[in-house]
Amino acid sequence: MNFLEAIILGLVQGLTEFLPVSSSAHLRIVGEFLGTGGDPGAAFTAITQLGTETAVLIYFWHDITRIISKWFKALFRKVPQDDPDVRMGWFIIVGSVPIVVLGLLFQDQIETTLRSLWIVAFTLIGFGILLGIADHVGKKEKRLKELTWGSAMIFGFAQALALIPGVSRSGGTITAGLFLGFDRRAAARYTFLLAIPAVFGSGLYQVYKTVSDPCVAAAGCTPEIFGAAETAVATVVAGVVGFVVIAFFMNYISKRSYLPFVIYRIVLGIALIVLLSTGVLLP
Repeated sequence: MNFLEAIILGLVQGLTEFLPVSSSAHLRIVGEFLGTGGDPGAAFTAITQLGTETAVLIYFWHDITRIISKWFKALFRKVPQDDPDVRMGWFIIVGSVPIVVLGLLFQDQIETTLRSLWIVAFTLIGFGILLGIADHVGKKEKRLKELTWGSAMIFGFAQALALIPGVSRSGGTITAGLFLGFDRRAAARYTFLLAIPAVFGSGLYQVYKTVSDPCVAAAGCTPEIFGAAETAVATVVAGVVGFVVIAFFMNYISKRSYLPFVIYRIVLGIALIVLLSTGVLLP
């Protein structure tokens, strides 16, 4: 695999990470059509997400630094525990627990079985329909100041579903938020903030594994398709594109529904089933 293919996948990651269409599904599908074809791998996906998550840090920098500052001050009772930013800090921590636990418990399945394109196809369709229902029936009245411990955990479990390619981290958590009655912008905002610990944790862990694993090219081991240099380039590209997409998406959902994304997911899922059924793609 070469740098051009890595750049293309970086573009795909940046374009799809923050939209409710599943970036891991798109990397999985596009990877089949590039060069010799094949799954870019869970490690490549996790590492390139460091780029898009860096875009989140930059876009929400003032919010993030304020939340962290007040959360630490609250530990020393310099800020009351019921301060909205302190509560948000705790909600992000609590909401991150499910994906950490489930990610560790099902790591092998996440990196192998669950990356089947059949699973990707049906999750694209199924969770696309759920997003459409949630967007239609959700009251869209609540703001983030109305977030509770219970709803934070529900958001967290919804985020954990994104361990399955095709679900979509933003799609799953936004769907949960809409069902809980949060407005589109509030659900998306918490979704992006909630993803920070999980994505950085997963990405840095994969970096550690890639650097420290001596069996990458040894007999009996499955080598990664991309090397460190290609992965780094893809990560930078994903971050730059991702920042632009965040700005677009936050503005878009303030005025419009998720229907175009729902339709896109269903059409893509059906197209994938046809390609798999006709042998054009292998699962």
